[in-house]
Amino acid sequence: MNSFLMWIGGKRLLRKQIIALFPKEYERYIEVFGGAGWVLFGKEPGKEMEVYNDANGELVNLYRVVKYHPEALQKELAYTLNSYEQFNICKNQLEAEGLTDIQRAARFYILIKHSYGANLKDYSGRERTPDRGIAYLGEISERLRKVVIENRDFERILKTYDRENALFYLDPPYHSTEKYYSVAFTEADHKRLKACLDKIQGKFILSYNRDSFVEALYKDYNLHPVSRRNGLLERYNKSDEEMEYKELIITNY
Repeated sequence: MNSFLMWIGGKRLLRKQIIALFPKEYERYIEVFGGAGWVLFGKEPGKEMEVYNDANGELVNLYRVVKYHPEALQKELAYTLNSYEQFNICKNQLEAEGLTDIQRAARFYILIKHSYGANLKDYSGRERTPDRGIAYLGEISERLRKVVIENRDFERILKTYDRENALFYLDPPYHSTEKYYSVAFTEADHKRLKACLDKIQGKFILSYNRDSFVEALYKDYNLHPVSRRNGLLERYNKSDEEMEYKELIITNY
């Protein structure tokens, strides 16, 4: 199934290639930088434990509300308008106090849906029919029924869920693109992530942009070069070559 939202760095275009690299057997699956969860929603649910984690508290609140209160969220979204005014009202209200978790989730959902490239800042002005997306939240709620939803630092998640039978999928902020994310991720964090992955017992699949820093950092692991079309550059009339975005899928098995 598809995710219910777009997100910066979402893996909609690469999820089939990522899932194709899954080992045949594992008993727990953990998405450490969950985002839009395209790989989680793209994989077949099985008997294994599933964990979704993200450091963005607003995003995690949205996931939890979708999981536990889908009907209340659908009701909250039922009469919202796709407009510049509504978009700015939601931004302003999220910065204020006093909203319930359901109200916060609804406003955050609107910002994701109606911002350019899901950047949460700029109104896209694109025509969208919200009814289908709102109805789809019921299916997402059912898919999340047995998924553990966490809001913790990646190091704590790795330590908590690591086992020999664990499979971690990690999609951290890409190197040199950290400014596009609302949660800080520094050069030291990239190195800290590598140090943590060096110590785990389980298997990992890691997505990154293909640059010299990343290639040098993970040179002792299996590097799988891939590429995709960067749709965010379409409005700049770039050539096909310029729109090709080179990435790496890194594994420890």
